[in-house]
Amino acid sequence: MGKRCNRYIWSLVVVIILLGVLLPISVQAKTTPNNNIGFSVVAQLPDNQVDMKNSFFDLKMRSEQQQTLKVKIYNATKRDIKVKMGIHTAYTNNNGVIEYMTPATKFDSSLRYRLDKVTQIEGDSVVTVPANDSKVVMAKVQIPTTNFEGVMLGGWHFRKVEEKVTSNVKESLNIKNQYAYVIGMKYSFGKAPQPELTLTNVTSGLENYRQSIFVNLRNPSAVIIPDVKLTTVITNRATKKLVKAVKKSGVQMAPNSSYQYPILTGNTGLEAGKYHLRMVAKNKAHQWVFEKDFTITAKEAKKYARESVDTKVISPYWFVLIGAFLMLIVG
Repeated sequence: MGKRCNRYIWSLVVVIILLGVLLPISVQAKTTPNNNIGFSVVAQLPDNQVDMKNSFFDLKMRSEQQQTLKVKIYNATKRDIKVKMGIHTAYTNNNGVIEYMTPATKFDSSLRYRLDKVTQIEGDSVVTVPANDSKVVMAKVQIPTTNFEGVMLGGWHFRKVEEKVTSNVKESLNIKNQYAYVIGMKYSFGKAPQPELTLTNVTSGLENYRQSIFVNLRNPSAVIIPDVKLTTVITNRATKKLVKAVKKSGVQMAPNSSYQYPILTGNTGLEAGKYHLRMVAKNKAHQWVFEKDFTITAKEAKKYARESVDTKVISPYWFVLIGAFLMLIVG
């Protein structure tokens, strides 16, 4: 028993030491963020900009339109910098937020045109911006012959390319920060269609090793569905007892995208059985009501309980590993 207590004490000491190292770094990073960025970007808005008050590209487009978009990159440092660019098609990420920066791994089947396909960067994707100067970069838009009506959505991403560390200093901590900007790109065609929202299926699984029920929502319409509140009730079909009741607000659905909404079940886990889900999704302008039966098999329940961290007791040594992992994240 004494040895076990000693191990716990030493684990706690290590965690405290790690936090003592991490906290000063975090505070320092927050107090002087602008001193480290060193560059900025500004969109040069064209005549077909819908609203000049917006700092992103909010453009009125038509079939067969060709256009060159320009962005000016400013370098506020005393040496040349390299900036890497990319154009991505927006989608709804796992947090229920429209993602402009990280490229999608797959797209919804309702998406007719990807913004990153009709908009291409001219020249190299990595550019050098001289010290205390600026550089204009361009992207070519080529809209095909189409009767498309609605919105294409995406983002123009800019990331400073950090120089490689050439020195090798023992017992030193090198902290490397990466800074990026994204300029939104919204192309509007014709008359915006009415928004649609559908529920395709309900499944069980793991979200970050936590037992969850996944509700797949789809927006097959070419419009943004903003500020959606989801109210979900799950009941046991056999006993009629309430299993889970959750609410989520602020969901933003990108055009022609899907959202895999995870509902964590907590320490109770996923029990085998037949269930019913009722969901009300609404914003200021629209409301949708979904009813769906689903089943969790005994095989699925056993598998996810075995792989989940919900019911597992965490060893104190995991705190040491978590502390070290947090240091890597800060770096």
